[in-house]
Amino acid sequence: MKILLIKTSSLGDVIHTLPALTDALQHNPHLECDWVIEENCAEIPLWHRAIKRVIPIALRRWRKNILPTIQHEELQKFWSTLRAEPYDYIIDAQGLLLKSGLIALMAVGERYGYNWSSAREPLASLCYQHRFQIPKEQHAITRLRQLFAHILNYNPPETQPNYGIERLHLNNVKIDQKNNKNLLFIHGTSRIDKCWPEESWIELANLATTVGYTVQLPWGNELEYERATRIAAQVAGVKVLPKMTLSELANVMTMAKCAIAVDTGLGHLAAALKVPVISLYGNTDPNLIGTWGKQQIHLKPASISATFPDISVEEVWNYIKKIA
Repeated sequence: MKILLIKTSSLGDVIHTLPALTDALQHNPHLECDWVIEENCAEIPLWHRAIKRVIPIALRRWRKNILPTIQHEELQKFWSTLRAEPYDYIIDAQGLLLKSGLIALMAVGERYGYNWSSAREPLASLCYQHRFQIPKEQHAITRLRQLFAHILNYNPPETQPNYGIERLHLNNVKIDQKNNKNLLFIHGTSRIDKCWPEESWIELANLATTVGYTVQLPWGNELEYERATRIAAQVAGVKVLPKMTLSELANVMTMAKCAIAVDTGLGHLAAALKVPVISLYGNTDPNLIGTWGKQQIHLKPASISATFPDISVEEVWNYIKKIA
């Protein structure tokens, strides 16, 4: 059985799709899957043994220069790769017209996805030959597991999600886990209204380092690097990590006692790697798209300011002391 899976972004959405793929493989051991995904997330699918091939796409980059892109050989290569072979199932797990539905139309095979009332963008449902009603008021992981089950004809599982990360080639880092006291502060996010105040990170880092924790700060762009540098300058015992691939950062995550994360994809990656995560949410509903796994704590403020969630340092620190 050959499947083309279309889930292009974002990082959290990609992570949410992995348990559905694990379910499908359990019910169809000979399943082979190709995955169309944004180039910056292209490492992730190959961590799962159901994936045969990754087909990177660069929608975010292409749309900045749309006319040159149409004429560029990179787009032509994507088109020819996508249509190189037929699939038994083309599954649009995204439900967006431009980012996934039209890609499904380009591929060769039977197309499956959400119906009009279930898709994030209802028009995307017109791109499929087979459409399924999947209730929206449930967690994204549950929705995806149900979608795959309906498409591939097995009962939607009620077991805990299994992200199926088996091909992750971690660096050979020798570490005494018993004495490991690393905390990972995942401070970067794409929206300012999801940010926790910089002074709160500094205060939390002071509390942590005073009792012997080492605080590690990842970053993904210049703005996040500058914030990480400012935090580290204020607190001894805080380490700004170098620029890393997702695989390298995953290795660091697995050696952390705990991660503290704003509402961002790296928090979901940590949860998938079985790292305890304290996630800080503003107006996001964690019941629908929160981290899912063992020792996952979701904190929401009593009220939300114009720019950030109002969650106290003391509350976060108390949870760190419980789980780290």
